[in-house]
Amino acid sequence: MPRNRAATTAACPPALRFILRGPPDAAASAGPAFGASLPLQPLRSETAGSRSALWLGPDEWLLVAEDFEPTLGATLETALANVPHGLIDVSHRQGALEVSGKGAARLLNSGVLLDLDISAFPVGMVARTLLTKADIVLWRRAPELFRVEFSRSFGPYVTAILAQAAGDQDLC
Repeated sequence: MPRNRAATTAACPPALRFILRGPPDAAASAGPAFGASLPLQPLRSETAGSRSALWLGPDEWLLVAEDFEPTLGATLETALANVPHGLIDVSHRQGALEVSGKGAARLLNSGVLLDLDISAFPVGMVARTLLTKADIVLWRRAPELFRVEFSRSFGPYVTAILAQAAGDQDLC
């Protein structure tokens, strides 16, 4: 995994992931069943234990369950039965890396054109963006910890971009 003197990346363990589309009523119904509130504020996340909900758009959330409860999809569908919604299990298509250390933001900024200063991109903030040419969801979990969610097919590319940047930054 890419690393340099100031930042380290590590593959995240497998997790269940769902994309939920629907009105605020869907978020209100899904939250208790999921075990974490779904944020209604743009670009934010909510975490409770091993469950996190990330705001992707006015009617879209990424739900991440690191505890791998096999009945979670059915539990969510039951809770959403009377609310218009779309719920898709994307666990098989997603991968994730954690980028940590005092140079994590700098390493990510080698391919992400967002201001990742803590004042502009605070803890809990989420953004759908690009890492050079790869679509990612970038989530700041702590001051020096980011999670990068991506389509699994982009995994080798994302890792290679970060490895190259880590090496280049070690030269500076």
